[in-house]
Amino acid sequence: MRRYLLVLDMDLLAVDEELDLQPINYLVSRQEPREVVVMSLVRSRQARLPAMQLALGAVSGKFPFAPQPDHDIGAAAEHRMDLAVRQLKTIGCQASGMLSDEDDMVKAVRSETDHHDYDEVILATGSQGGSSLARGLHLDPIHQLRRHLGQRLIVFPPGQDAPDPTPPA
Repeated sequence: MRRYLLVLDMDLLAVDEELDLQPINYLVSRQEPREVVVMSLVRSRQARLPAMQLALGAVSGKFPFAPQPDHDIGAAAEHRMDLAVRQLKTIGCQASGMLSDEDDMVKAVRSETDHHDYDEVILATGSQGGSSLARGLHLDPIHQLRRHLGQRLIVFPPGQDAPDPTPPA
């Protein structure tokens, strides 16, 4: 049985809508039995909006919004994880979930993959982080994880450095 780690920082249905069902289709295309462990990231910095995002919102007239101060991001992450596990079970995966309160996605994924074996790590997050300078210097989270995981890292949406997530024929 192949084992996958699915890293989420937003609802799986929202990720699927944004990415045209790519993560789910990728898992469905795997014909062998699959076990998927959902890692739902509890990021406290999601509650704070970057100054640049606010400035760009002011220019465009569309202001981004952050969760309300009384919003429980831990409960939201747990709810997101539970929904993803149910959705994955619906498509025939053995699924379980975990919460990671590590603010740094790279540290969270490395810690989990250092302690447990996964055939692939699927990164399906709304924000994959890193400034354009960090991406240019290959210091962004995707490049850091790629150095650690190699071809086992599958990134949605596929970027220039990500392998084609289409399974081989």
